[in-house]
Amino acid sequence: MVPLLIVLYFGGFALWAAALVIALMGIHEFCNGWNNIDVHPSRPVCYVMTVLLFSTWLIAGNQEMPQIYGTMHLMCLWMFIAVAAGLIYGWKINERGPYDAIATVASLVYIPFFTFHMVMIDLTDYRMLVWLVVIAAFGSDIFAYFTGYFLGKHKMAPNLSPKKTIEGAVGGLIGSSFFGWLFGYIFIREIAGVCLILGLVGGLAGMAGDLTASAFKRKMGIKDYGTLIPGHGGIMDRFDSVIFVAPVMFYLIFLITDYTAI
Repeated sequence: MVPLLIVLYFGGFALWAAALVIALMGIHEFCNGWNNIDVHPSRPVCYVMTVLLFSTWLIAGNQEMPQIYGTMHLMCLWMFIAVAAGLIYGWKINERGPYDAIATVASLVYIPFFTFHMVMIDLTDYRMLVWLVVIAAFGSDIFAYFTGYFLGKHKMAPNLSPKKTIEGAVGGLIGSSFFGWLFGYIFIREIAGVCLILGLVGGLAGMAGDLTASAFKRKMGIKDYGTLIPGHGGIMDRFDSVIFVAPVMFYLIFLITDYTAI
């Protein structure tokens, strides 16, 4: 995870490039999972649309309006094109089933669109909050693991993740809240309370992301999305929480901070 911390520190192009790589690799793993149950999303559509989404960051940077506004406008256009392209892919009904089209759309929204919000947070005046995406996701994971290991008795979602417990979930939320507040207190003291809230909600989103990825894996009949990271699996196995937290964190900035900071 050290390279990720370096990327967060520099932000800008480094973060953009890292998020793009994560999105492309995540799409690859997710499509492999679909193929395992004989569902075949369009890989070309997924790859091309992922690159186009991240290209909006480059295009918007050359306009007169602030980059974040230009990127948001282009992101809305991209969403329409992505959904339309996925649905059009299903037109060849003699070769493809409706699930192929639906899987294409779901893959695009779930992975590149969610991941791209890391870049969007980096464009705000509170760009340091991009750290909270990782802090909330990993802080929740770590505290949930140890709390569940020592105190866990009541299963939280036995059909999705048998080892997760309610006690672990509570410990995870306490951990993500605490680390969110600690980060704010050290680096952005004027909004330390806001960081605590972001840590709490981010922890909830991280758990939702983890359970969502587990639900897909169970239905796809796979244990891990890949073997890239020893002991963790693939990109999606490690970043399933992060990519779920990123959009939640970005839109919360709109709700609980000064709108003029966006």
